[in-house]
Amino acid sequence: MDSTVQLVIAVFTAVLASSGFWAFMMKRADRKSAETKLLLGLACDRIVYLGMTYIERGWITKDEYETLHDYLWLPYKDCGGDGTAERVMNAVDKLEIRY
Repeated sequence: MDSTVQLVIAVFTAVLASSGFWAFMMKRADRKSAETKLLLGLACDRIVYLGMTYIERGWITKDEYETLHDYLWLPYKDCGGDGTAERVMNAVDKLEIRY
């Protein structure tokens, strides 16, 4: 094998085996996890706030429902959202839709 190839393989192996590299990867994963939790919290708050507003009003427009359902609820649910927003959405689903 060429000495340059051997050097590249050695450096690559050393980087992968180093604790600093894995610490960087773990910190990056933790940051992403914290960002996901933050986004889930904000989405939950918005779903509950808007949903309760519509429930108190007693009806919802088609556009309001589509926005709440398609752009907030479905992504929230796909990210593993909890039952609080689900209870609100179940109540919103029963509201009269006005055009």
